[in-house]
Amino acid sequence: MYRTKSSQSASRRQLIKAGIFGAVGIAGVSVASNAIAMPSNKAHAKDDIKILNNALFYEHQAIWAYSFAAGKLTGSNVGKAVLAIALANQADHKQHRDTLSMVIRQLGGNPVMAKSDYLETVKPYLEKGEGNLDSDVNIAKLALALETDAAIAYTTEIAQLKTPALITAGASIGSTEASHATVIRAAFQSLGVDLKVVPASFVSADTREAWIIRV
Repeated sequence: MYRTKSSQSASRRQLIKAGIFGAVGIAGVSVASNAIAMPSNKAHAKDDIKILNNALFYEHQAIWAYSFAAGKLTGSNVGKAVLAIALANQADHKQHRDTLSMVIRQLGGNPVMAKSDYLETVKPYLEKGEGNLDSDVNIAKLALALETDAAIAYTTEIAQLKTPALITAGASIGSTEASHATVIRAAFQSLGVDLKVVPASFVSADTREAWIIRV
């Protein structure tokens, strides 16, 4: 059963969000915004561009998903809480999008453009019961699954980058995605759900089931 806890819990949650998003999110932007030592090998630069464009695709997807889901949230206390988290997470994804686009251009590439609709990429989550769009709670579960996969993807992708500064920035962005998942789980806990906010020592394919919450 879902219930709203005290304003003290809400304030604590806001502090958690502010601390995580401020410290981790800005770090990734700052690192990537500095002058980057470009790969001397053109093949390496080409590889980096491909990896960064893959990441950019999913940042576009996340931005779209939060906007799409926001229109389906109710005006209840739970709906408002989910919306607040969604907007904060989306703001981070927009910073990631802008930073990735800038770096791809610095490397001589063309950033992948956003599509008007990413519903087809979200449908597999709905089909597997890893969230839905039929209630505030299930929308939050969908966001959790998407953020968990984003954290996992950054962990695996950045290891393939050739430029040290990009690896550092990618690791910071991946940490932010993990923090998004943590904040969503904290919100569930504040609503009375019996779960651990951090259910595993790692965010990986092996621990994915521990992080997501099924419908």
